[in-house]
Amino acid sequence: MNIIKRRFNFITLFFIATTILLAILLVSVNFSKEKELGYDSTAVLNRVVPIQELALIKYNYSGVIGYKDFVKILKINVPLTEKSFLLKYNGYIKAGVDFENMKVEVSGKDVHISLPRARILDTMIDEKSIKVYNESMNAFNPLTIADYNKAIVKEKDTMMNDAISQGILKDASKQAEVVLTSIMKDMGFENIKITQEIRIPRPN
Repeated sequence: MNIIKRRFNFITLFFIATTILLAILLVSVNFSKEKELGYDSTAVLNRVVPIQELALIKYNYSGVIGYKDFVKILKINVPLTEKSFLLKYNGYIKAGVDFENMKVEVSGKDVHISLPRARILDTMIDEKSIKVYNESMNAFNPLTIADYNKAIVKEKDTMMNDAISQGILKDASKQAEVVLTSIMKDMGFENIKITQEIRIPRPN
C-alpha cells in the first residue's frame, strides 16, 4: 500500500509541477510576443514608406487637343493669320499620399496614423502616342514647337482638374487607408485609427 501511495504522490507532484512549468512557459511566450510588438513611430514609418507606391491611384486618359491662334494687334485677331492643329494623345495622371510626411503615434497595440492630404503626383502625356492632324500652313503665322508645348501644358491642367472633379484625390486617400490598415494588422496592431489631419490630436 505504501509503495502504491508513494507512486500516486509522485505522479500527482509531477503533474502539478508540469502544469506550473507549462503555465510559466505560456506566460513567458505571451509576454515575449507583447514585447515583440513594441514598435515605435520610426519602426512603423520604416515599414510603410518604402511601399507607398501601392497607395497610388492612376487614371488613364486619351483625348484630342484643338489649338487655334492668330496674330493680334491691340488684342484684335488679324485676318488670314490663323494657325491651328488637332493633336491626339494618350496619357495618365497619378495621385497619392506622401507617407514620409505622415504622423504616427503608437501605444501598445494601438496606433494612430495622421495622413497629409492626397495630392496630384504626376501628369503625363506620352510623347510616343501623339498624333497631329489638320496642321495649318500659314506663311504669315507658322506653327512652332512652342505652340505644341503650350497646348500640351494647357491640356495637362485640364486633365488634372477633370481628375480631381472625378474624385481621384478621394480615391487616393481611401487606397492609402486600405494599404496602411493591412500593414498595421500584419504588424500586430489591434486598434488602428487613420485620419486625414496634419496633426494628431492629443488628449487633454
